[in-house]
Amino acid sequence: MRVLVLGSGVIGVTSAYYLALKGFEVTVIDRQPAVALETSFANAGQISPGYSAPWASPDVPLKALKWLFQRHAPLSLKPDFTRWQCQWIAQFLSNCSFERYELNKSRMVRLAEYSRDCLRRLRAETGLHYEQRSQGTLQVFRTKKQLAAEAKDIAVLERMGVPFEHLDAAGCVRIEPALIHVQDALLGGLYLPGDETGDCQLFTTQLAAKAQALGVKFRQETQIHRLLTQQSQLLGVEVQTASGVEVLQADHYVVALGSYSRQLSQALGLNLPVYPVKGYSLTVPLINAAAAPVSTVMDETYKVAITRFDQRIRVGGMAELHGFDLSLNPSRRATLEFVFNGLFPYAGDVAQAQFWTGLRPMTPDGTPLIGQASAAYPNVWLNTGHGTLGWTMACGSGQVLADLMAQETPAIETQDLQLSRYL
Repeated sequence: MRVLVLGSGVIGVTSAYYLALKGFEVTVIDRQPAVALETSFANAGQISPGYSAPWASPDVPLKALKWLFQRHAPLSLKPDFTRWQCQWIAQFLSNCSFERYELNKSRMVRLAEYSRDCLRRLRAETGLHYEQRSQGTLQVFRTKKQLAAEAKDIAVLERMGVPFEHLDAAGCVRIEPALIHVQDALLGGLYLPGDETGDCQLFTTQLAAKAQALGVKFRQETQIHRLLTQQSQLLGVEVQTASGVEVLQADHYVVALGSYSRQLSQALGLNLPVYPVKGYSLTVPLINAAAAPVSTVMDETYKVAITRFDQRIRVGGMAELHGFDLSLNPSRRATLEFVFNGLFPYAGDVAQAQFWTGLRPMTPDGTPLIGQASAAYPNVWLNTGHGTLGWTMACGSGQVLADLMAQETPAIETQDLQLSRYL
């Protein structure tokens, strides 16, 4: 059975790998010259099932108004008054109730915990090394309001059996000793020991090599032009390569194009609720290991994650609803530097940092879209819409998709991960 995977980011490559393990004949296509060169390239580095939560929460509408006047705001909106943006924002706001937040977080944690377990098995089987660490995530709080809001997350973590530790400021320093310099600015924290870290681009590159060894073919620098359909079947994908225009055909097709999944799938009559949420990162050379984080520290005030690699520190965050704009905003770099220097002032050489931006494909409820696209096109499958958690959920999403396409029962509930929840 032939499968054509559209997209070679971490979601597309993990999908291809798990499909190959099931015996499918897989080809991956992507416009970039190598895998993981867009959203997967320089993300925050977190594999954070414990921290998995939707952006749509009860306090976000009020916070968003305040952030409009805040210099280092974690969220910004540039209205374009398109029907698509307005529709997405309306769906996002409809998910900001306590009930919806708890439901959405529960299923996100379910998939993320499963994905972390899949990653551990994959790592044991393949021996991949991608500068990974298994020392958890520390979420730090600066205000009493943040401490109070923590209760709703703890309730979900307890119900899902996710280990955590509530900490005071001294406890935060025990987990991350370099925070001793800013201990007085912290009121407490939430430690999630089951979380991990790693370089997503390095992982994806190495996994692609493993997939090739299983027979997966990668066709990079292949630009998708359009989908060719007839009645209730996707017959092929018209692409542009260095050799010219050609049509690639398969028995099944997987759309794993991140923020660009919606545009392509409209040819199938689908309206995927996936919006490009722009994020930024700095990759900072390490100069003082003792002054650097041990693993990941998430600053709840600014929604910025600071993650330790071997000889680098990744600082990532922000969410801009600005469409497909990929320009680098200097004020966002200033925010990342401000947060990093505020927590770990002696750890890295910020002047030599690499500044990057990427588009996270986010659904209004925060949960990805995994499974058959629609009954009208039974040979089209989705694996997209992971938002800020593509790296966290990649392995589990690839395994779930492969199980569904092989007509096997996945290890976790998947009905509420499908597009049908929006119909």
